Amino acid sequence: MSIRISKKCHYALRAVFELASRDNGEPVTVQELASAQDMPVRFLEIILGELRQAGIVASRRGNAGGYTLAALPRRTTAAQVIEAIEGPIAIGAIAAGGVGAGRHFPGSSAMEDLWRRVNGAICGVFQDTSFEDMVEREKRNRRSPAPDYSI
Repeated sequence: MSIRISKKCHYALRAVFELASRDNGEPVTVQELASAQDMPVRFLEIILGELRQAGIVASRRGNAGGYTLAALPRRTTAAQVIEAIEGPIAIGAIAAGGVGAGRHFPGSSAMEDLWRRVNGAICGVFQDTSFEDMVEREKRNRRSPAPDYSI
């Protein structure tokens, strides 16, 4: 089983990450974001519009215009971005109303409980991960050299 995130959602997460990593209060143009994250400009414009409507990013018009985060990176979570693009987070069995939805079979209650717990754990990770956390992890990972196992 794999959990799939759409390309649109993946791009949205990357765009917000880029804004968080540049968190200097200066607006970033769509072209700069697209170039930094290797994304198509037109698709990114649509995504940023949805993120703006959700209150995750703010936009400024004019020569010095562009996009910024609407809140501090520590207050912006992966869950907020995913839900703005995809809707409520739910793994397949939960989203479809559960395996054997509406039917009771031996173990149905236990299975529904299992899927609720799995969904809760996944949602918890997304909700507990701020873009500040992700930027810090990226910085740490870039500073740490790859282990050298040569003798």
